Amino acid sequence: MVRKQKIKVKYTKAVNERYTLSRKHGGGRIKIEAWVDVNGDVVKYNMAYINYDLYQQDNGRVIGYDNAHDYHHMHFFGEIEPVNDFISYEEILERFEKVIREYIK
Repeated sequence: MVRKQKIKVKYTKAVNERYTLSRKHGGGRIKIEAWVDVNGDVVKYNMAYINYDLYQQDNGRVIGYDNAHDYHHMHFFGEIEPVNDFISYEEILERFEKVIREYIK
């Protein structure tokens, strides 16, 4: 019997940003990560606003977007909803930034 070897695809982390917000500005942290393939296309991403003062579950994630588990989805205070109108990583990043402005002073 011939075994098929798994081909391990390697992605490169292209975005790795972390921001800590002072209490004056709402507190918490913002984390944004993205990985690209050999063509430079974003294949994996996650972004989150983490603030344990606002939400203690889901590792403090108040709002987040990612494409783990093979689909695009949004986390909002522990609830997970699919993002059915996904256009691009850049558009999701803009959407994320717009939503977190409600929590950042």
